[in-house]
Amino acid sequence: MRGVVLDGKRISQQILDELRPRIQAIRAKGRPPGLAVVLVGDDPASKIYVRSKIKTCHDLGIRSIELTPTADITTEALIEQVRPLSTDPAVDGILVQMPLPKHIDAEEVTSYVDYTRDVDGFGAYSLGRLVSNKPAPRACTPAGIMELLRRSGIPIAGKRAVVVGRSDIVGKPMALMLLHENATVTICHSRTANLAEECRRADILVAAIGKAAMIGSEHIKPGAVVIDVGMNRVSDRAEVERLFGDDPARLAAFEKNGSVLVGDVEPRAMRELSSAYTPVPGGVGPLTIAMLMANTVSLAEQHTV
Repeated sequence: MRGVVLDGKRISQQILDELRPRIQAIRAKGRPPGLAVVLVGDDPASKIYVRSKIKTCHDLGIRSIELTPTADITTEALIEQVRPLSTDPAVDGILVQMPLPKHIDAEEVTSYVDYTRDVDGFGAYSLGRLVSNKPAPRACTPAGIMELLRRSGIPIAGKRAVVVGRSDIVGKPMALMLLHENATVTICHSRTANLAEECRRADILVAAIGKAAMIGSEHIKPGAVVIDVGMNRVSDRAEVERLFGDDPARLAAFEKNGSVLVGDVEPRAMRELSSAYTPVPGGVGPLTIAMLMANTVSLAEQHTV
């Protein structure tokens, strides 16, 4: 068996193309949709993510408003920058890029994002609506995964789903979204006993733990659909050769760059045991950005009725 690649780039492009006429309709009412992005400090990964988000905004005709305070800003000073965005008529969505510097109270800052502009779906109102399965912005990564499954024709109802990871950003909302589609859902985490045994029960396995290649062949039931949310950079040559010894292109990339990206699942095990899987990169990542744009457009439609 060799799993079918679930092409996140292709499906994200479908989603973006479907947004274009909706954006044109909003612009015809007097202004483009607006997304405010707050990037604190110089975290390299965050800068790459934000650059991709802003580029996609420009490509679609969404106005981006960028705030880039320095890493030494206080919680109070950051709140003073974030608070006015919730009443700015040109702003439909507000994204505070995580992680914030450790000295900043992230929960306190995001509490000043009005629920009508909670484009990430992380606020208490949006999460409550998710729990009760009512409309509101959904967390972008799990929402993108649900689109991927739906558009790939992968059945969810009646299937056993296992989510490895319990973060507020991916794990918990992922489990709820699968539950709302009538999957039987188990959430696993760092304290789960017999993790491999739990994972092997899964028809749909979602790995979102942030540890490179932690999920191996012993965790995957043959024929399962495997969704790898992880994005980890590996620079140890022996580990790269272990993970990608059968992939000349990835080995060449390592020789050129000194590191290579790997998900939370061992790539060879995922390819050989799954019926379908998401590659890293090119799987879940593009869908996260596409759903951020979709949430921005939906909020803009509500603001321009």
